[in-house]
This record gives sequence, structure tokens and C-alpha cells, in this order.
Amino acid sequence: MLKHLLAVVLLISLSGCGSRHLGKPEAPPPAPLSASYQITRDVVVSPAGWPKTLLADVYVPSGTGPFPSVLLVHGGAWKRGDRAQVKGLAERIAARGYLVVNTTYRLVPEAIFPAQLQDVQQAVSWMRAGGAAFGIDPQRIGGFGYSAGGHLAALVAAVADDPALGLPQTRLKAVVAGGTPSDLTLYEGGYLVPNFMGGSKADKLAAYQAASPALQIKPGQPPVFQYHATLDDYVPFEQAGRYRERLEAASVPNELFVIRGHGHISAFFADGEAVEAALSFLDRHLR
Repeated sequence: MLKHLLAVVLLISLSGCGSRHLGKPEAPPPAPLSASYQITRDVVVSPAGWPKTLLADVYVPSGTGPFPSVLLVHGGAWKRGDRAQVKGLAERIAARGYLVVNTTYRLVPEAIFPAQLQDVQQAVSWMRAGGAAFGIDPQRIGGFGYSAGGHLAALVAAVADDPALGLPQTRLKAVVAGGTPSDLTLYEGGYLVPNFMGGSKADKLAAYQAASPALQIKPGQPPVFQYHATLDDYVPFEQAGRYRERLEAASVPNELFVIRGHGHISAFFADGEAVEAALSFLDRHLR
């Protein structure tokens, strides 16, 4: 398996004119929709008594619901960032005809794992149980995030049915994860991941494994769309390759859109083609 992974990575890195979209279905996706939308800001998505009130901006497309819906999770290394960081992305998804819940979660050092996972799970739970007033279709909820946001969206999808980490009614139908640190055990040293986890890998290996979407894959999990830059120094491209290997081994439908010539930050701001491919993926699985 390792030899196969290295061959794939090498091929992607060196082949300038080859395929950039691994696992792309041959059949075309449904025709994209175009919609206007209204925004309701600062909607509370956490239950009474939660350690911190969680707020979200809800983008509701024009027309009559129920609407396929997307939980959008911002990045920022789990220690910074907010809804404004992904405002443009929320607008783009909403203009595609999706209801978007652009949510918040507790940040490091205020809280460490699994607080961030639990916060995002609460947002999904709210969408399924309390989002009917906004027109959310509880059977068509997807997740979308980049960097730390991609990690949290992917982890929610992976552990929904896990009695230890999961939360009832938080299963997603599909997930888009960009620039995602999918296996935290691959990080050696540094401070971002240990700060998020509340300790070193040597001291908390089981927790690092539990917090890694790539290590929580089981058959029957929701389809996953990854997009990842080959020059990413923060989240090496190896993470995407290994994640895809494990998804393939578990027969979980997945796609990987490879972004050449960009790093972690520039890929988020510059590659509209990857986001368009991600939206087509959502069209296939949520419409």
C-alpha cells in the first residue's frame, strides 16, 4: 500500500498535464442551480447550559423548502478564525441553492479536543432537530470545511455512529474537506496539534488517533470530497493521499482534487476550480 501511495503522489507531483481530479465520476452532475438568499445572523445553535453559546449565520435560498443544507466550518488551526473567514464561501454555496449554516466553535486555548468536535456536532444536531423553521431538510445535510474546519467536518462524518465520540442525529450525507489534517499522528513536534490536543502524541496517542478522521473510517460512511495543494507546508499533501487510500480500502466513495502550484493559504483563496468541483460533488449527493 505504501509503495502505491508514493507512486500516486509522485505521479501527481510530476505530471503537469495529467488528471487533477482523482475519482471524478464519469456521469455529469445535476445542472447547477442559481438562487438569491437571505441571511439571518447570530442564530443560537447550542442547547441551554452549553459551556459557550454557539452562534451561526444562516443563509436561506429563495424558493420553497425544505432545502439541501450545508454546515460550513471555518479554519484557523483550531485557535483562531471566525465566520467572517468563510463568508465568501458561504455566499457561493448559498447562491448554488443550498441553505448554509456558517457556524462557530470554541478555540484553543479556551478549550481543547474534543470540545471543538462536540461544538460542531451540536450545530449538526440543531440543523436536524431545530432547523425546520429555516427550511432545512434533515435528510440532506452535508459538511464543508477547510484546514481545521475540514478536519472537524470530516471527523463529525466519521464518528457519527461511534458510541464513544459520536452524537445521535449528527450523521452527514456528504462531506467536503479541503487542506485537511486527516491523520494527526503524522505530526512530529510543533505546537499547533499538541495545543489542540492538550498534550504530546507520546502522552496522548489514543486521543490523537481518535481525533484523526483518516483513522476512524468504516464502511458505509458518507462520501468524501478532498481538495489539497501539492505545495502545502502546513498540511503536507501526504495527508490527502493517505486519507484517500483508507477511504478506498473501506469502499467509501471519495474524490481528490489536486491543486498544483499553491500552498495551504493560497489554495484557500485562489483555487475556484476546486470549489466548483466540490459544489458539483454536493450536487451529486445532496440533490
